[in-house]
Amino acid sequence: MLVSAAMEEAPHILVVDDDRRLRDLLQRFLSEHDFRVSTARDASDARRQMASITFDLLVLDVMMPGESGFDLTRSLRGVVDVPILLLTARAEAEDRITGLELGADDYLVKPFEPRELVARIRTILRRVPATSEPASLIRLGDYSYNPDRLELVGPDRTVRLTSAEARLLRTLAGNAGTPVSREALKQRSQLGGNLRAVDVQVTRLRRKFEPDPKVPRYLQTIRGQGYVLWPD
Repeated sequence: MLVSAAMEEAPHILVVDDDRRLRDLLQRFLSEHDFRVSTARDASDARRQMASITFDLLVLDVMMPGESGFDLTRSLRGVVDVPILLLTARAEAEDRITGLELGADDYLVKPFEPRELVARIRTILRRVPATSEPASLIRLGDYSYNPDRLELVGPDRTVRLTSAEARLLRTLAGNAGTPVSREALKQRSQLGGNLRAVDVQVTRLRRKFEPDPKVPRYLQTIRGQGYVLWPD
């Protein structure tokens, strides 16, 4: 089953909470209200996913072990402008003020009515200015790649890319139809090690979307020149 165009354009939300039950509950509920939803168990997991996917909004628990929601909000605000809605079991005004001062867009106290969460998310997203001209999707058979969002969407799911794979695909997509040398791919994709690291990442990336990775249709090897991405 192919992903509909409407689903590809649905806002993508990352729910970050150490409570697995709540993560699963929010994922089901938000999905039923036409959002694409990914989940992360802690700040580290959230950072890993954000390295390869551009999310439209974060629903972020404050009281997480290790790096708290406040800490993550503070560090993200110096790097990205993704909207953040904080969740917490603490209702003190001082906590709400702290979250907003750190750059959060809204603050919701647990327990909460899920419908209120949906309403607040939609309100935040309406305030976010739309990009002037969204990038065209790059079609790779049953898969599509969005250069703006750094997302690879398959027939029934968003494909999880490692940071290295995401950078590599971004570089290849930016030069679609033109061979890129292994040296250039290594430099632009910030791959460590020797040139063999490029070959390894290309092999892994092919497994993510090629119908037959051993006989690639879209990510091809050009002898003596490097690799090239041939979209539909």
